[in-house]
Amino acid sequence: MYKLSVVIITFNEERNIARCIESVKPVADEIIVLDSFSTDKTVAIAKSCGAVVFQEKFRGYIGQKNAAIELASHDYILSLDADEALDEQLIASVLEARKNFHSRAYSMNRCTCYCGHFIKHGLWYPDKKIRLFDRRVSHWGGLNPHDKVVVAEVFPITHLKGNILHYSFNTTEDLVWQHNRMSSIAAASLYTAGKRSNWFKMLVRPAWAFLNGFFFRRGFLDGIDGFTIAVNTSHQVFLKYSKLFRLQKTNHRTVKDLVIKPPESELLSAFSEK
Repeated sequence: MYKLSVVIITFNEERNIARCIESVKPVADEIIVLDSFSTDKTVAIAKSCGAVVFQEKFRGYIGQKNAAIELASHDYILSLDADEALDEQLIASVLEARKNFHSRAYSMNRCTCYCGHFIKHGLWYPDKKIRLFDRRVSHWGGLNPHDKVVVAEVFPITHLKGNILHYSFNTTEDLVWQHNRMSSIAAASLYTAGKRSNWFKMLVRPAWAFLNGFFFRRGFLDGIDGFTIAVNTSHQVFLKYSKLFRLQKTNHRTVKDLVIKPPESELLSAFSEK
């Protein structure tokens, strides 16, 4: 059976890190945590659960995740966020894949928990992610905060059965705060990449996000939760393009000017995945 390293980045994830680590123990030969100097008990909990912990200043989602995979001892990597965990079916799928690793990259669905319920429709599911990969032909790329694993085109990707369970939003306040923060990061990243906003994008794209998520992707099957998610997703798209438009007008603002600081209650960790 091939060796597998699990890597996790963290910052103030004391509520989540134990669940994440315990879920990957059946598949991992080593568990690496790259922490960004948490001020809570994240590091102590991770060490008590058997993880090897390193600490480094946060360099952005993409940079931090690439740094984390370089700390691993093995070339095949399973990369998770601290608020994620493997379900039983995905554990079995990963164990089966480990027997020969006939692919260089594997995708899997992610199922997000909102206010105690896992969302199975709309834009949130199936949220297919490449999270198991050979680091020799793969790396983290994309545009912050929407990082993704980039695999050399010559290698096919195998999809595994099962779900990554994403414990991200305990309250509606969590969702609203996170969308506000992520829209700020996205606007700054788009501006840096040379993308621009206009009235059309601010009006049409939020409307399409709602229609696509709630009707075409059947978000209505998740009831009031599906409606709440569709409305807030539409609002996030509006915020992203309106903040990008504001950056164009000021022409000198940076992400530090836009990113919303967390409330004192720390409704969400700065590392919760979008």
